[in-house]
Amino acid sequence: MPEQAKRGSTLFFKSTKGLPCATCHRLEGKGTPAGPDLKNIAVVSPRAMFIAITATRTAYVVELETTTGRKFPAMQHGETAEGVLYYDLSANAPKPVTLKKSEIGSSRDNAKWTHPPESTGYSAEQLADVIAYIKFVTRGATDPVNPADMKH
Repeated sequence: MPEQAKRGSTLFFKSTKGLPCATCHRLEGKGTPAGPDLKNIAVVSPRAMFIAITATRTAYVVELETTTGRKFPAMQHGETAEGVLYYDLSANAPKPVTLKKSEIGSSRDNAKWTHPPESTGYSAEQLADVIAYIKFVTRGATDPVNPADMKH
């Protein structure tokens, strides 16, 4: 693994700034599968990955309200015979919640929850390291990621 990707791996799993990526994402069999599969994003340019990582909102997260009135940011993760599986993102580590369809009151665009990397304060170098790690693990890419591409 390239040195830049090794540094990114450390940040992905054990961030010292905010929540690590592995709080919601899974790579190399570690982490939580609450977030989208990062193999899908790894096909785009590092600059496009930076924009997705630092986005304040994501289309995957909804505000879910149960029929009992409980509201929480959630990410749907599939359906089972028991009901719809969501991850409750209001918890520091997303918790799986299975709801029967009859228990779901509404699901609407989320306007409050933000993607944690948006507020971590990672430097351009750290973001480049994380992206290098994701690209290496998912695509075998060994090219370095330029920190200069990690700016809004």
